[in-house]
Amino acid sequence: MNRVILKNSKTFLNVLNKPIIKNNNCLSLLNISTSPSSSSSSTTSIINKQQINQFNKRNFTNTLNNNNNKNNKNETENINNKILNIIERSHSCGEITSKDIGKEVIIYGWINSLRNLGDKVFLVIRDGHGKVQCYVDLKQQCILKSSVPNIDMNDDGDGSSIEENIKLFKLESIVSIKGKVIARPEGMINKNMASGEIEISVHQLQLLNNCVDLPFTIEHDSTAVTEELRLKYRYVDLRRDKVQNNIRLRSKVAMAARNYLINQQFIEVETPTLFRPTPEGAREYLVPTRHQGQFYSLPQSPQQYKQLLMVGGIDRYFQLARCYRDEDLRSDRQPEFTQIDMELSFVNTQMIYRIIEGLVKTLWKEAGFNIDYEFPFYTYEQVLSTYGIDKPDTRYDMKLVDITDCFNKDETNINLFKNALSQASNNFKESKPVIKCIKLDQVLPTIKSKHLDQITTESKQYYENSIITVQIKSNNDWKSLISKHISEQEKTLITERMNLKEGDVLLISVGPRYQVESTLGKIRIYCANLLKDLNLLKLDPQQFNFLWVVDFPLFTPSDYMNEQSALLSTHHPFTAPHPEDIDLLLNPLSTPSDYSKIRGQHYDIVINGVELGGGSIRIHNSDVQLRVLEKVLKLEPHMVQRFNHLLTALSMGCPPHGGIALGFDRLCSLLVNSNSIRDVIAFPKTSGGKELMTSSPAPVTKSELDELFLIQK
Repeated sequence: MNRVILKNSKTFLNVLNKPIIKNNNCLSLLNISTSPSSSSSSTTSIINKQQINQFNKRNFTNTLNNNNNKNNKNETENINNKILNIIERSHSCGEITSKDIGKEVIIYGWINSLRNLGDKVFLVIRDGHGKVQCYVDLKQQCILKSSVPNIDMNDDGDGSSIEENIKLFKLESIVSIKGKVIARPEGMINKNMASGEIEISVHQLQLLNNCVDLPFTIEHDSTAVTEELRLKYRYVDLRRDKVQNNIRLRSKVAMAARNYLINQQFIEVETPTLFRPTPEGAREYLVPTRHQGQFYSLPQSPQQYKQLLMVGGIDRYFQLARCYRDEDLRSDRQPEFTQIDMELSFVNTQMIYRIIEGLVKTLWKEAGFNIDYEFPFYTYEQVLSTYGIDKPDTRYDMKLVDITDCFNKDETNINLFKNALSQASNNFKESKPVIKCIKLDQVLPTIKSKHLDQITTESKQYYENSIITVQIKSNNDWKSLISKHISEQEKTLITERMNLKEGDVLLISVGPRYQVESTLGKIRIYCANLLKDLNLLKLDPQQFNFLWVVDFPLFTPSDYMNEQSALLSTHHPFTAPHPEDIDLLLNPLSTPSDYSKIRGQHYDIVINGVELGGGSIRIHNSDVQLRVLEKVLKLEPHMVQRFNHLLTALSMGCPPHGGIALGFDRLCSLLVNSNSIRDVIAFPKTSGGKELMTSSPAPVTKSELDELFLIQK
């Protein structure tokens, strides 16, 4: 074999079949095995002559050509500059503090703001964790790069080229920054930023992706534009600090819920999303299949599945369940939503209350709030009688007061009251005529006649007999439609009952109890909002008044004025009756009015006028469950048949069990003090059920409809 000797080489190079590359204008051999030479002062290396010739031909020639061809060199360097080499960041923007002064850092983020002050260009960089101020000193060397194909940077490196290049960086573009953390000068500290004591002196600024003009700016007008526009560009809206904080808090609270429940011996089980249509609850979303006439439904809740888990011995279940309801939407409703769903075997109501109070306090603590009291209990009867609603806000007063006994139907001169008190009723106590009122304490003269007219108009939406307003003037002078007809005795009785004083306003409603209480309950909420707007009522957003509502009726008549009206499940048909009332359920002679007296083991947890969650002890006996479906709710046989799987399971050794579900979206909205659950959902639907970003729901083709045996009219 022909060999050539290379003098003054320090190693013996075996280059047979080894690749040769160019590195920094020098020759190097990759993966070359080496061994020390036996020569002392001068060593020799032996390589294959043919290999050297090939090396000379392919590499030295190319090197010389490239060195002589500046255009090729520039093109090569431009290509290298475009290479996107992501190095792990050293810090997020929000975590750099004065403790990091002197450190070299690497950060990534969006350009939140950019200011050119002549000798320095300041950039505020934002990521999902916060913001940090950086600056480029035009008098010092700074490397500016671009990984964007159609944007090139002038690499002269002087101040003028940097200033020119910086113009290529637009707001909301993505950049990487290498630099050194330094302390801000005295008087320049920004206390509104977590990183406000420091800034970053930029050594290298690289444009990773540019940004076109946005439909709205992140910092300034995102709250001024319509919600529809923000939802259409939700991926932009998500960059806002408030939305970022909401979504990240939601994640932390979800993890806290999981950890708490697992420590309480629960296990997380996922239940199917494709279920079968059932007659319970709200309208369902139906899912067609390629089997003609066969449909799935999306579950309103995992109710039946979690009961079946109890039959199967999964004695403590939970999941963050996705649920679906095809119903009219409001700010606190979405067609798809999440609930913390739980079910337990061998449990009573007191055990449920203890576990849920512990869970709620844990979640509020995760959000920075301390709840250190035991939650009070109210019966369903108490809250309706006192607040006119089964989810009262107890942060303010304005309680309903019964003044029926202040009037005699045979003697009063107020015709509206005389006629209402003379109306016939039946065995449903909700049909009994009553006169109730609420007092707005010391609201005159801020409350004007126009405001009282608004209250009256609002009440007509709920009940044909509108609210009667009474203004208490000086010397106990009443300004009202009933002022000329009310007797002094009636006036005195009401004044003493309500402790009326000059400046008060009285709102009176008369009629069947269920209508009066319901109307006043809604008007109470309306007035609270009105008083807040007029600065007459101040509510602390961090005051959380939790309470339990218990002893709901197991069944509710569809029409309180008709004693023979059909009964509906107040909660759902699987709720167990109160042990003291079970005889009324099983008695074959019971009437609908008897059934309406049965209390259910149903409980709601309420906070500040919002139903946070609800649950019940379940029926675990198949005979009792069948009686509820057939004899009380009077379901048709084909409807009862839809529950055959559950009835069969209950007959096969089902343990006593109960559960509850907390509305997770609603819970998170309370923690961030938002009136809308859309603010805590990454990609919510509008109030009309549309998802504007992807334009869903959307039409499908005729062939797709044909495949599913659906006919388009």
